[in-house]
Amino acid sequence: MKPFILKPLLLLFISFLMISCKEKNTKVYSEAEIASESKKVNDFFQKSFDNSVDMYPEFQTRLGIKKDYGKLNDNSPALEEKNLKINKEELVWLVDSVNVAALSKEALLSYKLFKQSVENNIEDYKYRLHNYPVNQMFGAQSGKPAFMINMHRIDDVKDAEAYISRLNGFKAYFDQLVENLKSREAIGVVPPKFVFDKVVQDSENILMGQPFDSSKKQSTLFKDFLGKINKLEIDTKTKTRLETQAKQALLTSVKPAYNGLISFMKAQKKRANSDHGAWKFPDGEAFFNTALKRTTTTDLTADEIHEIGLNEVDRIHGEMDAIRKNVGFEGSLQDFFQFMKTDKQFYYSEDKKGKEAYLKQAVQLIDSMKTRLDELFITKPKADIIVKAVEPFREKSAGKAFYNRPAADGSRPGIYYANLYDMESMPTYQMEALAYHEGIPGHHMQLAIQQELEDVPMFRKFSGYTAYTEGWGLYSELIPKEMGFYADPYSDFGRLAMELWRACRLVVDTGIHTKKWTRETGIKYYTDNTPNAELDAVKMVERHIVMPSQATAYKIGMLKILELRSKAKEALGDQFDIREFHEVVISQGAIPLNVLENFVDEYIASKN
Repeated sequence: MKPFILKPLLLLFISFLMISCKEKNTKVYSEAEIASESKKVNDFFQKSFDNSVDMYPEFQTRLGIKKDYGKLNDNSPALEEKNLKINKEELVWLVDSVNVAALSKEALLSYKLFKQSVENNIEDYKYRLHNYPVNQMFGAQSGKPAFMINMHRIDDVKDAEAYISRLNGFKAYFDQLVENLKSREAIGVVPPKFVFDKVVQDSENILMGQPFDSSKKQSTLFKDFLGKINKLEIDTKTKTRLETQAKQALLTSVKPAYNGLISFMKAQKKRANSDHGAWKFPDGEAFFNTALKRTTTTDLTADEIHEIGLNEVDRIHGEMDAIRKNVGFEGSLQDFFQFMKTDKQFYYSEDKKGKEAYLKQAVQLIDSMKTRLDELFITKPKADIIVKAVEPFREKSAGKAFYNRPAADGSRPGIYYANLYDMESMPTYQMEALAYHEGIPGHHMQLAIQQELEDVPMFRKFSGYTAYTEGWGLYSELIPKEMGFYADPYSDFGRLAMELWRACRLVVDTGIHTKKWTRETGIKYYTDNTPNAELDAVKMVERHIVMPSQATAYKIGMLKILELRSKAKEALGDQFDIREFHEVVISQGAIPLNVLENFVDEYIASKN
């Protein structure tokens, strides 16, 4: 009898628990409870953001804050360990101290994004040395001067003294950088041979001119400093003092800092080889799979991405061939590529006049698009955008175009940088697509709006998901086509050439990092399949090598946005409004692609 009695009692107890849990999960919270819990979690996000700002003086400067204006960032392993400890503590708080069911919809999104970011940071700590801190794309050798020139404003004598203080910080920063490079070498993470000469050259460029030598030309940083203090209304004695102190800082801190890096890079080059893929790293396959997940915010495998790329290359080749026939070009598509590469009608001259003409035309393209934004968007950014040429000290190694977001305090506009080092790499038929991608309706539209979001935690204003951000940029090259832009068939060919370039990236990035393609194999794939200059191909393949997975984001992101747009169009029919769709896509800031899909699904449901 005993087992017979216990069994129904046990079932009754379990049923009671299930009912209780169900009631607990479906509890309806009052507006006051939701507001209270949401405020609690948002206060936590703000505190976390403020702590992060406090740890990074250069980020403060980018935000327009002058709290630690004379300091550079800490780049020590101790800071990485500190961040890991903070992330673990934050995760515990998020799990144990938040009633997720009582959060508002907006606070819940922030919670999920923040929690996922913290979890990823913790998981990725084991890969903290799986990168190249200095390379031809980025690093202190070019990044620190660019930061001083573009970000460190001098509005008074105190700001000038802070600039000098930062120059005096170069030596310690670069010494730690060299130690970080040694730590990577100890586990087998060494850049391939092609990286070294480019880093050395960028470094040596900074040490050219006064006060480093007796030439009449001022060095890059000295020229920047003098140009800024000469705009101040200060007496001659003060100006002379500042100039003398800046010279001293350049000679006793900046020069030995760069010389130390140069010496190390020259020595390490002798120990380097020409293995190019992430497969050579410790646990390289697992690292690259994780990198793809982070970059694309999908579960696509390397093989799947490679195949998507091959299919897209074939499709775009077909559309390009249609243009070839339309313009009456006789010959193969490869012949047409060669024509587009070499015919002088498609290129500005290499002289100053040609470069100025390019920048003027880029401004006109952006200004023209500005007049049509109401057709595409409900929300538009307050911040303006300007066009600049990449500075001479870094133009040889920098990419062909990129965007710097505006200052959060409105003191600096967004900047579309065009690299005019080699005008043969900047054909006129690609100008429209470049301007739309980097400027509007591309990065400036999305990133400026993200920074200007109201009633969201600060971390969401500055967070980024490459597939979302670059997917939007590539999608923004297509939008103008649908509005009647690219009237010139050669310009439309340029748009397709840009899209083709991103499709090839899927093939080459995965080829290098999982199929052991060499640098030369990757370059040949680009030159065989695109109309771009060989220098473009070299730069892109070298970018793939030092930034595993990053370049896969563009096409994967664009394809997802187009897939979601088609889904919304099909579901809504005549109710579909492109302005509303774009509002859904960019009104939340940067988000993973799966989260974006959820928002589009909710938008569709709300219209039915």
